[in-house]
Amino acid sequence: MRALEVLQANSRGAFTIPARGLYPYQWLWDSGFIALGWAQVDMERAWQELLCLFDYGQSPDGMLPHIVFHEQSRDYFPGPEVWGREALARPATSGITQPPVVGSVLLYLYEKDPDRERARERARYLFPKALAFHRWLYLARDPWRTGLVAIVHPWESGMDNSPAWDKPLSRVPLEDLPPYERRDVRHVSPEERPKKEDYDRYLSLLFLFRRLGYDPRAIYEHSPFKVVDVGFNAILHRANRDLYTLAVLLGEDPGDLEEWILRGEVGLEALWDRERGFYFSLDLVAGERIPVKTSAGFLPLYAGTPHAGRAGFLAEEIRRWGEKVAYLLPSADPESPAFEPKRYWRGPIWINVNYLVAEGLKDYGFLSLAERLKADALALMEREGFREYYDPLTGQGRGGEAFSWSAALALYWT
Repeated sequence: MRALEVLQANSRGAFTIPARGLYPYQWLWDSGFIALGWAQVDMERAWQELLCLFDYGQSPDGMLPHIVFHEQSRDYFPGPEVWGREALARPATSGITQPPVVGSVLLYLYEKDPDRERARERARYLFPKALAFHRWLYLARDPWRTGLVAIVHPWESGMDNSPAWDKPLSRVPLEDLPPYERRDVRHVSPEERPKKEDYDRYLSLLFLFRRLGYDPRAIYEHSPFKVVDVGFNAILHRANRDLYTLAVLLGEDPGDLEEWILRGEVGLEALWDRERGFYFSLDLVAGERIPVKTSAGFLPLYAGTPHAGRAGFLAEEIRRWGEKVAYLLPSADPESPAFEPKRYWRGPIWINVNYLVAEGLKDYGFLSLAERLKADALALMEREGFREYYDPLTGQGRGGEAFSWSAALALYWT
C-alpha cells in the first residue's frame, strides 16, 4: 500500500508532516485530512493526529494556528523565529489560522471508531476544544455577528495565491522587508509556486500582525487584507453542523452552535451572485464582491446551504470546466485569463478540494459527477504518485512529492 507508506514516512510520532523538506511541521487543515487517512488503517493514530494539534497548538483563547512548530528545521520559511511567538506558545506556532475542517473530522472519527469507549472518551475531550476554536473565530473575525467570519491573510484560506486574492492583496503596502530567502523554491520549481511579489505582501502582513502583538481585535481592525472567504466559511458551516450532531450524540451542551448554523446559512447564501450563478468571496475593505471563479465557489455544496436550483447551477459549472480540462477539478476557472495550470492555487487540481466538492455533490444527488472527481483524483495519483497538486490539462504531478493529504485521501477513497 503505497499511500500508507507515504503516511508512515511522514509521521513524526503523534503528528504527520505534509511533505519532507517542503513542509516539515504540522499544519491545521492538513492534519484533518491526514486523520481521515489514518482512520482507515490505524484509528488510534488518527485520534493522535487531532490530539497533538489541539494539545500543542491551541491557545488559551481557543485560537488554533495554521502551523505548529514542533521541531526546528532549516527547510521552511517563515519559521518560528520570524513569527516571533515563542513567548506566547510552547511549542511556537504561527499567528494565523486555517480552514476549520477538524470539526467535521472529529465527527467522522467518532462514528467510524469500532472502539466505542475510546471514541466517546476522545470525542468528549476534543469537542469543547473544537467548540472553543469556532467561538474564537466568531469573536475575533465576525464582531458584527453577520454569521460570516473574515480571513486576514491569504494563507488562512489554505488557497494562498488564489486569483481571488489578487486585488485585495495588491492593496497591502510593501514594507521595508529585511532580506529573506524562500526555502520552498529549493524543493519545487518557482513556476509552480507563488510569485515573489505575493510573498513580499504575505510577509508584510505577518510583520504587521507581529507588531500588533497578535491581538485579534487589533488585527481585525488594521489588516489591509480582510476578506470573507466563501471556502473558509463553507467549511466552517459544515463543521458547525457536524459538531452539533456530535453534541447530540454525546449528550453535550451544543453551546452557540445552533445560532452559528442559522446565521451562517443566511450569510453563505448572501454570497450567491444571481447574475453569474456562482458564490463569490467578499472584500470587506473595498466593500464589494470578488467576481473571480475559483474552486472555493463550489464549497457551499459541502456546506449544504444551496437550494436545489443553485446546486444545479454549480454542478453544470463543474461540467463546463470539465470540458476545458483533461481532469477535474481545477482550482481556478480554466477560461479565466488568470488561469495558470502549473502554479499552486491558480489552476492545479488539489486532492482535498476534489474530496470536499465530491462529498457535497453526493449530498445533492449528483452521483456521477462526484464519482468523476473521485476517479480523476485516483487516476492522477496512480499515474503520477501522491503529489501536492496536478496540472489539469496534462495530469502532470506538481509541487511536493509524497504528499500526505493526497495519500490519506487515497486511503479514504479506497
